[in-house]
Amino acid sequence: MKIGTIGAGNIAQAFVRHAAKAGFDVVISSKSGPGALTELAATLGPGVRAGTVAEAVQADIVLLSVPWDAVAEVLANVPAWQNQIVLETTNAIHFPDFKPLDLGAKTSSELVAEQAPGARIVKGFNTLGAALLAAEPGEGGGQRVIFISGDDAAAKADVLKLIAQMGFAGIDLGGLVAGGRLQQFGGAFSGANLVKLPA
Repeated sequence: MKIGTIGAGNIAQAFVRHAAKAGFDVVISSKSGPGALTELAATLGPGVRAGTVAEAVQADIVLLSVPWDAVAEVLANVPAWQNQIVLETTNAIHFPDFKPLDLGAKTSSELVAEQAPGARIVKGFNTLGAALLAAEPGEGGGQRVIFISGDDAAAKADVLKLIAQMGFAGIDLGGLVAGGRLQQFGGAFSGANLVKLPA
């Protein structure tokens, strides 16, 4: 399974380090272009290379990790999604006061799904800060929890398998409406650092 990223910030870097350690090949991309990411990619682990956004979106799983105000432009520039899984990490936050934006009746992930026809959206890796996400997934004899939600069962199964291979414990919160509301900034699980202990 190939992984690509749109975005190369702290969340994306933390994710890529864990994915590379688990043995996945990753193409990391951003609007700055591959030349600006070559040195960074070399520090993130074996199998990681800098590429264009066009190259990254050819992967099986594409991590979308850009500021909320950049989402619409980024997705508008993807020619067409071909059933890829988009692992959506965005949080609809107003900077610099870190207040949740008023999105009306829809969750941020529903809005992303509307702007990415042909993709299978799974919300994940958005509830923890970058420093905590970058830490070792094992803690206190257990595994740090990564919450996901989505409307495509097969896509969620693939993401849960990826999460397990990276050393985390994945928990499925349901669909993009109910689960997405629990995960999005200001939701019940936003900022929750939970550890799953062995049975």
